[in-house]
Amino acid sequence: MRAVIQRVSKASVTVEGNEVSKIEAGLLVLLGIEDADGKEDIEWLSRKIVNLRIFNDLGGVMNRSLLDIDGTALVVSQFTLHASTKKGNRPSYIKAAKPDISIPLYEKFVQQLEMDLNKKVGTGIFGADMKVDLLNDGPVTIVIDTKNRE
Repeated sequence: MRAVIQRVSKASVTVEGNEVSKIEAGLLVLLGIEDADGKEDIEWLSRKIVNLRIFNDLGGVMNRSLLDIDGTALVVSQFTLHASTKKGNRPSYIKAAKPDISIPLYEKFVQQLEMDLNKKVGTGIFGADMKVDLLNDGPVTIVIDTKNRE
């Protein structure tokens, strides 16, 4: 699993002109899934995200986690995170998992994140043409790939 995590003051997802999800202060998580991903990736990535100390403490130092600030998350599926651009100018998405694999893993990831946060997590609509609006706070953007955790 590959995630691009952005600290946001607010974020929302719109599909066909309808806002389907929004959050205030927290994290926007763009999530890419590949065939080799599984339960261990889900659990590790969820724990890592809720415990990342990327929110400022009273001294202005990034020392607080999503749990510490009682923030929330918005998770948006994004198969393009597994694009390969080695050859030519058209990205290849061959490493991205097909929907029959990625949809259940995406749903399990959202459920795990909700358990770890102990609150509802916002989501986009898997496979939809989504418009994501965000106010990146910092800006702070972190990229995590579960295949690089060791």
